[in-house]
Amino acid sequence: MLIDDDVLLDAGTGIGDLELTDLHSIRHVFLTHAHLDHIAGLPMLIDSIFTDEVDMPVTVYGRTETLAALQAHLFNWVIWPDFSKLPNEERPMLRYVVCNPGDTIRIGHRDFHAIDVRHTVPTIGYTVRNSGGTFAVSGDTKTNQTLWPVLNDLQDLRALIIEVSFPDEQEELATIAGHYCPRTLCNDLARLDHNADIWLTGMKPGAEDRILAQVLAGVPDMRIRMLSRGTVITV
Repeated sequence: MLIDDDVLLDAGTGIGDLELTDLHSIRHVFLTHAHLDHIAGLPMLIDSIFTDEVDMPVTVYGRTETLAALQAHLFNWVIWPDFSKLPNEERPMLRYVVCNPGDTIRIGHRDFHAIDVRHTVPTIGYTVRNSGGTFAVSGDTKTNQTLWPVLNDLQDLRALIIEVSFPDEQEELATIAGHYCPRTLCNDLARLDHNADIWLTGMKPGAEDRILAQVLAGVPDMRIRMLSRGTVITV
C-alpha cells in the first residue's frame, strides 16, 4: 500500500505496479512481518533509487524479529547487498527502526501505531492517523484478542483493511497457516464497535469470489468490499 507518496505499508510484488518516479518519492516502509510476499519488492525498491549521493535513506520499520530476519536472510551480501552499509556506513541507503507492538511512529502529520496480531511469525498490524481520521490494516492474522480492543478505542476509524485468505471449506488450513477464513473473520467483525468501511485483502488467487460471498453472507449489514490493484482510499 502506498500512503500519500512517501510511505509504503509492506513491500511485496505490488511495488512493480508503481512508476519509477513513484518509487523515487518513497522514503519510509512499514513492514507487518518478514514473509516473502510482504518483503519481496524491498531490495528492488532500494536498488532502483540507489545513489552514491544519499539525500535521505529509506527507513524500514518493523518488529525486532522482522528486522533481524531482513538482516540475517536478505540484506546479507548473499541474497542481496547490505544497503545499510552502502554507499558507506556513515551515509547508508537503508536504515532500520524498531517498531514493536504498542509503539507509535510519527512521520509528518501521520501517526503509525503498531498492534500485535496472531500469525505464524511475529506480526503487527497498524493504525494510521492523520488530521482527517484513522484507518487500520490488520496484517496477516487469524482470530485474536489484541486487534479489536485497539480498534474500538479509536475515535474516528474510517476504514479497516483486513485479510481473509481461505474459504470456509479450508478453515482448518487457515487456522494452521495463521489466517482468517470468512467464518472466523465474521465472528471477529461482530466485535467491532465502529461503522467503518471494511476492505478485504490477502485472498488466495481463484477463491476471491467465493470468499467475498461468504463474508457478505456472514455480515450482511456491514460495508464489505474487496481491495484490488489501483483502489484509492481517502481518509
